[in-house]
Amino acid sequence: MTVRVRIAPSPTGNLHIGTARTAVFNYLFARHHGGKFILRIEDTDLERSRPEYTDNILSGLRWLGLNWDEGPFFQSQRLDLYQAAVEKLLEQGLAYRCYTTSEELEALREAQKARNEAPRYDNRHRNLTPEQRAAFEAEGRSSVIRFQIDDGREIVWNDLVRGKMSWRGSDLGGDMVIARASAEGVGQPLYNFVVVVDDIDMQITHVIRGEDHIANTAKQILLYEALGAQIPEFAHTPLILNQEGRKLSKRDGVTSISDFQQMGFTAEGLVNYMTLLGWSAPDSTQEIFTLEAAAKEFTFERVNRAGAKFDWDKLDWLNSQYLHSTPVDKLTDLLIPFWETAGYTFSGGRERPWLEQLAGLIGASLTRLVDAVAMSKMFFIEAVEFSSEGSAQLQQEGVKATLQGILTALENQPQLSADTAQEIIKQVVKEQKVKKGLVMRSLRAALTGDVHGPDLIQSWLLLNQIGLDKQRLNQAII
Repeated sequence: MTVRVRIAPSPTGNLHIGTARTAVFNYLFARHHGGKFILRIEDTDLERSRPEYTDNILSGLRWLGLNWDEGPFFQSQRLDLYQAAVEKLLEQGLAYRCYTTSEELEALREAQKARNEAPRYDNRHRNLTPEQRAAFEAEGRSSVIRFQIDDGREIVWNDLVRGKMSWRGSDLGGDMVIARASAEGVGQPLYNFVVVVDDIDMQITHVIRGEDHIANTAKQILLYEALGAQIPEFAHTPLILNQEGRKLSKRDGVTSISDFQQMGFTAEGLVNYMTLLGWSAPDSTQEIFTLEAAAKEFTFERVNRAGAKFDWDKLDWLNSQYLHSTPVDKLTDLLIPFWETAGYTFSGGRERPWLEQLAGLIGASLTRLVDAVAMSKMFFIEAVEFSSEGSAQLQQEGVKATLQGILTALENQPQLSADTAQEIIKQVVKEQKVKKGLVMRSLRAALTGDVHGPDLIQSWLLLNQIGLDKQRLNQAII
């Protein structure tokens, strides 16, 4: 058997981290078994589906490296398939037309509520005679299509994460609507039904999804059986929770993959973190994985049942590990969009070689790519902005003379290098009879506006290449 799994997002919003984590687990399982990873866009909600959300989903999956083997397939282009399956169930007497009005359903719910009963449809139109159906249609009533559910049935499956699962037919809310109301023919098929028809048609062997779908699984198993199909195996993964233990939602801030991109997380760091949201490697000390490495180890025996709490500190740490090991040329490619968004311009000597030097200078200090905006600002603005500590340093006795000494020494240096920069500092220390620490702190404050920051000599060299070091020294002396 060839393993065939699918990720089936709905384009009613951007790619959510919960959906993306489900995609990761599907991808890892497929790759572990040499199977197929299929992408299906569940866009039957015509009112809420948007093409821009589809684009966001596709680009997000590609960015994460979750490249699919088949698809994308769009449910909106497969309506004939669903309608044919509905007609098949109608012909077999496993589904029927229900003419109950919304007012009648509301009255039913209110009566059940008054009796402290769980809401459920009472199957009142399951066995209508042809004459009764004709009478309802003569009234102008449209009909939904309902699938018959045996209240006495027990639905059992062995979940790959949770073990034996059991659900009673009487707990499924009565006969299930599988297609919307329509005056003629079959209306728009609904989620629980089209998912099953698609999975049968695409020969899906394993359905891997969040635990919030468990109630749907019992209904869908009945539909697989009614359509004469082999039932796939199911794996219901833990939900992603916030720090309070509730399901991660928009109220918690960032939840879409495009938001994480804009915040400066790398694809490798984010997908590595999602891999560990609910799964642990055989070697519990191993936390850094490529997708390929994780796929070799991935099994559902090591997927937790309990919800996985989202940990920003852990994500930041993982992301920093990838940034610190990224080659300078690739890191520069990643940083350029963030510099551009900040409005920084690449002229006046700030071309590619200079940008790579800057990336190399700050790379070891990055946690997120967006951190580079603040770290790099002093290299892109003309007039330096002073912190309180930087200003205080420049007010100390002897600092102006020290900076003047550096300026004078620079005049005799046609080209600054790391060695000549060090020689200038030594020369000023000797001539001014001051401590080296004073010279270094004062030079940093004059050049960068602060007494803290990246390597001073490399910062000086970068500023020297674009002609800003002398300008800033002069400004500090005035």
